[in-house]
Amino acid sequence: MRVVSVSIEQRWMALSGNVRGALWMIGSGVIFTFMAIAIKLLGHRLDSFQIAFFRCLIGFIAILPLIGAYGIEVLQTRSLKIHALRGLFGLIAMFASYYAIARIPLASYTALSFTKPLFSTILAVIILHEIVRWRRWSATAVGFIGVLVMVRPGAETFNSAALFALADSLSIAFLVTLIKRLPPGETPLGMMFYFGVFSTIAALPPALFVWQWPTAGEWGLLVFIGILGALSQSFWIRAYRAGEASVVAPFDYLRLLFAGIAGYLAFAETVDLWTVLGAAIIVVSTVYIARREARLPRAQAKARIEAKAVEEVR
Repeated sequence: MRVVSVSIEQRWMALSGNVRGALWMIGSGVIFTFMAIAIKLLGHRLDSFQIAFFRCLIGFIAILPLIGAYGIEVLQTRSLKIHALRGLFGLIAMFASYYAIARIPLASYTALSFTKPLFSTILAVIILHEIVRWRRWSATAVGFIGVLVMVRPGAETFNSAALFALADSLSIAFLVTLIKRLPPGETPLGMMFYFGVFSTIAALPPALFVWQWPTAGEWGLLVFIGILGALSQSFWIRAYRAGEASVVAPFDYLRLLFAGIAGYLAFAETVDLWTVLGAAIIVVSTVYIARREARLPRAQAKARIEAKAVEEVR
């Protein structure tokens, strides 16, 4: 048994970093899709705040053994206020995403979730005073045209839950921007710890207000969501650590294919031509923005990647 285990590890490490990164990213997408199915099943009866509370709590409990292994030194911080804001906006992102997942097709939600780079571009200018040149502005504008094509405000097919999907992306873009304001020395594990503390505390009051006791099956799904959320985040981080961002990032868009298949098989969901067209426009624009970011100085690009990885809160 030991020989087989070593052999598998050697074969894995023999793969190039980009191949391993792509496989980690594909794995993250598959896990996220199963988590989204569980969220959609729970969303028919349990409130999104209650689901978010358990996601925060279980995710927080899951990292406690790591804190014990690495020592409390990883928790040193001089930015509790920023961590508190991260917890609050992370909770808003979770609530908005769970609300949207329960009410619109999985493929539609997934496509709208790819708008995070569009919002990040705007927030980087407003909050961080970064200089964004016309190419990225043009790609951002095109991406939002894709959003309008998908959502179609005023049309009979308009679903207000799509706005919650956009609120989710805006909240996470704000979280990524906040991370860039953190001083040097903050560890990813420490950021995850404080996020878990503040988001769990913030989620408890609204969860109690809408509380319904889960059934045995629902308890199982809640634990399932917490575990899969932590795994998906871990795989996402490993993907970017193993490979180059410009190579690995496009594989994240396979989540759109996974979501479409899962939505059709599990919930008989279908998407129309406008949704497909809008999703394609969003993907093209965000891929272009990602490739532009990959040309930034290595240290700056690495900081962006780490920020995005830590804030994959779902």
